[in-house]
Amino acid sequence: MEEIIDMNETSGSQVIEFILTGITNRPELQGPLFVVFLLNYMAIVVGNLGLIILTTVDSHLQTPMYFFLRHLAFVDLGYSTAIGPKMLVGFIEEKNMISYNGCAIQLVFYVIFIASELFILSAMAYDRYVAICKPLYYMVIVSDMVCWLLVSMSYLYSTMVSLLVTVKLFKLSFCKSNIIRHFYCDGAPLLSITCSPMSITREIELIIMFFAGFNFVSSLLIILISYMFILVTILRMNSAEGRHKAFSTFGSHLTGVVIFYGTLIFIYLQPQSSHSFDTDKIASVFYTLVIPMLNPLIYSLRNKEVKGALGRLFKKIM
Repeated sequence: MEEIIDMNETSGSQVIEFILTGITNRPELQGPLFVVFLLNYMAIVVGNLGLIILTTVDSHLQTPMYFFLRHLAFVDLGYSTAIGPKMLVGFIEEKNMISYNGCAIQLVFYVIFIASELFILSAMAYDRYVAICKPLYYMVIVSDMVCWLLVSMSYLYSTMVSLLVTVKLFKLSFCKSNIIRHFYCDGAPLLSITCSPMSITREIELIIMFFAGFNFVSSLLIILISYMFILVTILRMNSAEGRHKAFSTFGSHLTGVVIFYGTLIFIYLQPQSSHSFDTDKIASVFYTLVIPMLNPLIYSLRNKEVKGALGRLFKKIM
């Protein structure tokens, strides 16, 4: 890998393809990691696709909560698929190459799905707030039209942000290097190898930081406010059984949110002195490939309705 980096650090002209350094450059780890991440990606596909199919075909799961869960599974499958297969190919190729256009396409879909996940998680928190705090008006407030509106706005906004960021990034000149020190195309590694003027690079960096910050803070704020009202309502309940039942309805979502946002906070709120691409790689593996594998387990193993739907589906198949 060191030889590849030396040969490609100064190409002198606009690049037409990039080299991804991958997760590791140690040859003895390539084979074992390929097996681990192949099993990981298979689990992601089976888990999330299974959740999508189950919440679509089972009549007992045709509620707003499972509508949002279906779209959460869709975006989990989306961004892991934007990254996973190419990463797996990198383990078995001598040079982990990605074309200029392929890099742009990967970045577009990655940003669309990862940004959509933030707002779908906030929509799920709002859904649980209405279900627990305003149960008599639940079906009126969280109607089918409202569900589709919330999800459509998430996808539309995420697509606009993704296209803006990607177009801005790929208008830069990449003549200093074609080495992307990551296992997928992302903004920070791309900015680090551009030879465009500093003023233009800084402008794009600020755009990325603005949208990343806005998406993170606004979605987390919605979640925290929803949780605050939920907890106040639960604490006011007289029945211990009622409190347990209410808490169980958003316990899975709370677990998923803590894991997902906790990882993002770890990446973006590190001190600048300890910030490195290697640290980013480890955290990125977790939220792009581990969390999409965990989410179906979090939302199914702790959910009696999903387990019941699985039982009914197996009975039909058998």
